[in-house]
Amino acid sequence: MKAKNKRPPSGEIRQSQIISTFGPGAMVDLPNHSILIGGLNHWKGDRRRIYEDRLAERVCELLEVKQIAMYAPPVDEQDPKATRSGITSFVFPTWFLAQIEEFWNAPNGRSYRTRPLLPWGSLVKGKYLTPERKKVPVVPVRFVHGDSPNRNCRGQLWLDEGGSGNDFVDIFVRCEACKARRPLSDATVPNGRVLGSCDGHRPWLGPAAKEFCVSQTTGKPEYNRLLVRSASNAYFAQVLSVISLPDSDEALRKAVDLVYEDFLQFAEDIGDIKRDRKKQKVATAIEAFSDEAVWTEIKRRQSGSVDKPKSIKQVEIETLLSQPDEVGEDVPEGDFYARTRHLDGLTPLLSARIDRIVLVHRLREVIAQVGFTRFEAAMPDIDGELSLDVRRAALDIEPTWVPAIENKGEGIFISFKKAAIEHWLKQDAVQKRGRILYQGFDEWRSQRGLDPDKAKFPGLPYIMLHSLSHLLITAVSLECGYAASAIRERIYTGESGYGILLYTGTSGSEGTLGGLVQVGQRIEYHLINALEMGKLCSNDPVCAQHQPNNPQEDRFLHGAACHGCLLIAEPSCERRNEFLDRALVIDIVEGLGAEFFDVGGL
Repeated sequence: MKAKNKRPPSGEIRQSQIISTFGPGAMVDLPNHSILIGGLNHWKGDRRRIYEDRLAERVCELLEVKQIAMYAPPVDEQDPKATRSGITSFVFPTWFLAQIEEFWNAPNGRSYRTRPLLPWGSLVKGKYLTPERKKVPVVPVRFVHGDSPNRNCRGQLWLDEGGSGNDFVDIFVRCEACKARRPLSDATVPNGRVLGSCDGHRPWLGPAAKEFCVSQTTGKPEYNRLLVRSASNAYFAQVLSVISLPDSDEALRKAVDLVYEDFLQFAEDIGDIKRDRKKQKVATAIEAFSDEAVWTEIKRRQSGSVDKPKSIKQVEIETLLSQPDEVGEDVPEGDFYARTRHLDGLTPLLSARIDRIVLVHRLREVIAQVGFTRFEAAMPDIDGELSLDVRRAALDIEPTWVPAIENKGEGIFISFKKAAIEHWLKQDAVQKRGRILYQGFDEWRSQRGLDPDKAKFPGLPYIMLHSLSHLLITAVSLECGYAASAIRERIYTGESGYGILLYTGTSGSEGTLGGLVQVGQRIEYHLINALEMGKLCSNDPVCAQHQPNNPQEDRFLHGAACHGCLLIAEPSCERRNEFLDRALVIDIVEGLGAEFFDVGGL
């Protein structure tokens, strides 16, 4: 029997988009209808395994499971005779509006354009069949139906539209049988509860997937809220990312493990380490580490202390700070390769603040999706750990794996001196500016009802470095060969140090062209340009005079920041363009005196 060719897929999406924009639960507009991307239990085909232990460990903690695997999204099989692979999707919404032109005269004498509302089951091959047997195209739509004398009424519904705009006040849903009629604007009333309580359906997981939908704070049923299908807050992928860097502590521990039981456990001081090195087995095991580092590890073991697990970013910055200096013509090898460049030629303004510049010739970033949210995004905190402030939707009924992608790229890391930042923080003008920024953050947190123990202010060093990073991305993109939207950032603030990592990465080879590393050879030039750009915004003095705690503007997480100066493409920013203030970086027209870089030094 001749094999039948497979029907071509309804649409195609890149693997990276599945993780970020069109993951499980996301709504996608196709040419003829709208669909909902299915959960992981509806993904078919061979998947490539991705390994990253640190990321897998954090995902296990979030999902409260003992073990989790990470796989790349399945790729559609090109062979027409092969078994279908890919991602199953569901028609959503399941009600449609027929594209016909009719008019209905209301009792008040006003005429409305009206079109029939139809469920998916009443369509013929995806089209509306008129009484004249003509097939009419349809578009997906949601609607409100209530206040009917007969709650079981199943009459034909019509959508009445008045005026030339799309104002919900002029749009009504009308039942042909019971004559009930209601404006769509009723659904926009905050806390109106006109859409009824949530019944717990999770259509991306299948028709039978339900859960108890109750408020985590009150324990009472949650009510449905209006969400426009094409709105920008309809889907937020909840992702975690790590830079695959070698952990220097892990390498040290493995080296000590080889000779600890037989030799090193009896050491009483650092002198014993020096004597044990004379033994061939010990010398071979710990030759890559100093006596001080080995003795510190032995003392930790002898005390019986258990180290607190390091955060994602703590491991990264410690590894970046430990990179050796450039030596001759080094050849990059492996997924990670970085070297510290010499700081000769830095101006006094920069040399007093910059501690180290590391050129990252190669790096590997792994991104995994653990869930998604609607209405409000859940972002990682400043340590790279995922915030638990917003309840996330599950990707599978019983998760055993999560979708992930890996990107290869390059970058520049700039480390700032702790002493310089600590001295800056003690200044009165900086502390005054910090109180104003905190007031805006506190107002933002209270309006959303967030727990103060979970939603914490990131601190002034983070806001300052984050703002400088945005200025630097704009300055660097003009020369490095990458678009500004292709350069991403990671901000490090903590006990291990302060720094900015600018990097780029793609699933192909485009992320390792060498443009950022070449820029890093003269990054001081771009830093000066970034500071010059930050002095004045095209929207000054309005931008510089913005007050974060002003309820009329509703920009509580911004100081002197707007689209004319600091806001960049959201894929580049790790905080969705929030927690920004030029006044902490450079002196602006307001003359607040809270800048980290003294303008007199330029």
